Amino acid sequence: MQRLVATAQNGLEVIRFGGLAHDIESSPYEVTERKRMYRLRHYFPDDTTADRPVVVLVPPIMVSAEIWDVNAADGAVGMLHTAGIDCWVVDFGSPATEEGGWDRDLADHVLAVSSAVDTVTELTGRAVHLMGYSQGGMFAYQTAAYRYGKGVESIVTFGSPVDAVAGMPFGLPHGLVSDAADFLTDHVLNRLPITDSMVRLGFQALDPVKTARARLDFLRQLHNRDALLPKERQRRFLEGEGWLGYPGPALTDLLQQFVKHNRMMLGGFVIRDQLISLAELKCPILAFVGEVDDIGQPAAVRGIVRAAPNAEVFEASLIAGHFGLVSGSTATRQTWPLVRDWVNWQSGRGELPEQIQHMSLEVARKGPSSGFTRAVHALGSLAEAGTSLGKTIEGVAGQTLRGTVELTGEAARALPRLTRLGMIQPHTRISLGRLLGEHARNNPSRECFLFEDRVHTNKAVNQRIDNVVRGLISVGVRPATRVGVVMETRPSALVAIAALSRLGAVAVLLAPGSELTKVVELTGARLLLADPENLAAAVATGHRVLVLGGGSRDAGTDHLGIPLGSDVVDMEQIDPDAVSLPAWYRPDPGLARELAFILVTGTGDHFDVKYITNHRWALSAFGTATAADLDRNDTVYCLAPLHHSSGLLVSLGGAVAGGSRIALARSLDPAQFAEEVHRYGVTVVTYTWTMMRDILDADTFPNGHPHPIRLFIGSGMPAGLWRRTQERFDARVLEFYASIEGDVVLANVSGIKIACKGRPVPGTARVELIAYDPTTDEILVDDSGFARRCADNEVGLLIGTASDTVDLSAGGLRGVFAPGDSWMPTENLFRRDSDGDYWLMDRRDTVIHTPRGPVYTQPIVDLLNDITAVDMEVAFAVPVRDRILAVAAVSVRDGFTLAPKDVSEAVRALSPAQRPDIVYVVDEIPRSSTFRPSTRAVQAAGRAEPDDRTWWYNRESEAYEVLTPELVTRLFS
Repeated sequence: MQRLVATAQNGLEVIRFGGLAHDIESSPYEVTERKRMYRLRHYFPDDTTADRPVVVLVPPIMVSAEIWDVNAADGAVGMLHTAGIDCWVVDFGSPATEEGGWDRDLADHVLAVSSAVDTVTELTGRAVHLMGYSQGGMFAYQTAAYRYGKGVESIVTFGSPVDAVAGMPFGLPHGLVSDAADFLTDHVLNRLPITDSMVRLGFQALDPVKTARARLDFLRQLHNRDALLPKERQRRFLEGEGWLGYPGPALTDLLQQFVKHNRMMLGGFVIRDQLISLAELKCPILAFVGEVDDIGQPAAVRGIVRAAPNAEVFEASLIAGHFGLVSGSTATRQTWPLVRDWVNWQSGRGELPEQIQHMSLEVARKGPSSGFTRAVHALGSLAEAGTSLGKTIEGVAGQTLRGTVELTGEAARALPRLTRLGMIQPHTRISLGRLLGEHARNNPSRECFLFEDRVHTNKAVNQRIDNVVRGLISVGVRPATRVGVVMETRPSALVAIAALSRLGAVAVLLAPGSELTKVVELTGARLLLADPENLAAAVATGHRVLVLGGGSRDAGTDHLGIPLGSDVVDMEQIDPDAVSLPAWYRPDPGLARELAFILVTGTGDHFDVKYITNHRWALSAFGTATAADLDRNDTVYCLAPLHHSSGLLVSLGGAVAGGSRIALARSLDPAQFAEEVHRYGVTVVTYTWTMMRDILDADTFPNGHPHPIRLFIGSGMPAGLWRRTQERFDARVLEFYASIEGDVVLANVSGIKIACKGRPVPGTARVELIAYDPTTDEILVDDSGFARRCADNEVGLLIGTASDTVDLSAGGLRGVFAPGDSWMPTENLFRRDSDGDYWLMDRRDTVIHTPRGPVYTQPIVDLLNDITAVDMEVAFAVPVRDRILAVAAVSVRDGFTLAPKDVSEAVRALSPAQRPDIVYVVDEIPRSSTFRPSTRAVQAAGRAEPDDRTWWYNRESEAYEVLTPELVTRLFS
């Protein structure tokens, strides 16, 4: 009877007042600072003890700041104050009651925490220990990175995820959540506010069993007031008082930047146009990991050790759920005593507890199974509530579903690209300018490219392109006009190329420092578009010059002192609003069959001119995006210059076709590369030839150093450098080959066969390998008179089907395999292995014609480069009296030595007839502006007399030996 009466009395009190009256009071605090975004609370303000460590506690958006005091004396601020620590709390307030609360974005919260840190450090004169729970911990990481660590002594987080891909809440597949994020941001969050009641119901729905059990326990003990009162404050917090609404813009930022694009892990997240990476963190970090936390999954929380490679990262692993990390008995017994000891250790006032350990990089990478821990926890829950069986199979099911969704997503991304590529006809309107315009219309606020820590959105880039178009029109540029572009890699260069595309003109891309006068005449460019750095060289050609970029200048002269007159026009001085568009102008008029770009390679008398139609550019762009699986999650770092085919077709083209962010590098600077890879969140790096050699030699990325790079794409990487790159970065190399003329594009997608060029990219030209005599430069035919197809591993000429956009008069072939068929030969010889993969053997004009037959240079340089001691190498023909010798020159890496036996061993993979006659060591091999080893420079330097670094191939011993002057006389007389 007494229990019934007590139950009735307590139940009535709960119904009338929302809970039981209790005498547990909040810890005292005063509001030290009030701003639009937050109030700064100082707990126990009357305590003026000097020389105390200072902590700043940050709640997540959807939880009240009382989370730090929900257990009063046994909560965070109570226990830390008792330990002699000065406690400050950031209170964001409720968006429902704060002015403009529903318009807050993620950057507002980060800047608020940063402002609070400034205030606390100024008032206390000490750096702070910045602590955050759940998303509050994410704010702590982001704020410290945004401030480059200024004023932050250490960071402590509780269940704060970093790697979204490694662990989504409840093991949900990242691909599924990513797609849901797109739907929510596009159709829900821009129309519907996420209120506090929705947040509360959402969190309760995440674990309905636990919610039901808690309510059942409360009802069962409703007669026992003494048992309920100690937990009453926490119960009321969880049942309603502790939850806050979530502003739509902030949730959109969270879903897009940190869930979909995983920017916390990869870097490159944006706070008010400033690019941030957790690699900026250098202060000590302690991450509390809840081993049975279904929201802040352990694998996601442990991502911090890889995201912050320059910080010393520790962890404290507790058998606790998400809320239990900071509130309840586990927090009272373990969390806050450990935080106290951490702060004291950092302040030199105690030892580091044994329960706090260095976070293991290997454990974080592998994402260790916590199946046993979860099973024990699930059995405990099963005994208490009679359910939770599904939790024990959650891990297996989640992993299976995740893999299925990711594979399906990859196929779904590739299909539209291949479909669009297949639909391109000669009259189809397709161009660089058109694709950039589509991005601006569909996603105006999304980041287009990054440069020198600045973010440029699709809308801003598109507007800049349109302004440059107006400037070009005002100076007389019309569709089909050939305009030479001589600019360093910078935003204005990208805009200039895109503006010429939008206008329908032809961009002739010229390498700075090249022989401009000769190249301009060769390509038929009518005027030049230059940046200030290359203005003088452009003016020296005698052609009209347009100057773009570099900011405003004096009206009479540019910053180099060259008068601006009729032959030099400063594009920055043209007001685009004052330019009237002519009636003939149509934006993005370029048809697939029309010429879009001209590229020039080589020097002196050996220039190669590449004519790139819009179809050819689209072929490489969509082919790259498909082969590399580029999407909006990727940031493509453009190491290759835009005037190189790898920069224009692979870097820029692939990124635009894939919808990826483009990160422009002004030049190859290993130190800058290391910084920007993290700051920009670079996932894909493009290269040409030996670019990666400089980065590897600088050792800015030691072995095992965490980074976000998943892929390197480009062309011309030597075999040994390829292997070193894979080993150093633990990332795949995707090597492309694209013919100068025609639509042949090969890609080594798997990256397993080093130095192999791979297979044709889907949607590109069908290829064949036909028998070819390099001595007579003739195609070999069969008895029917048609070209003979090569057998496996037979060297032949690579040809590709000619589309309707290809001009066959430029060396095309008809009647190759059937009457009237159309093919375009490449300039290269290949062999095809039994798996159907193609291997480059040589250019048609660089085959070495020795008395024993043709010798192919590419296998020689690949094998020599694979010697550990070899830095770079070239192979070429040397006439000696009445014969031609196959000669290779090599340079040696610093700190290494090269012996004849090393060369002998390396070339054993070649047949004896294909081994070079002479190999010699040079001090240095010069490189071109595209980082290609210069064969001509080595040939021009010559070699006066043989020495102990000159070796000849003894065909009797099948080994290389030192070539002495006496042997020269005997062997070659």
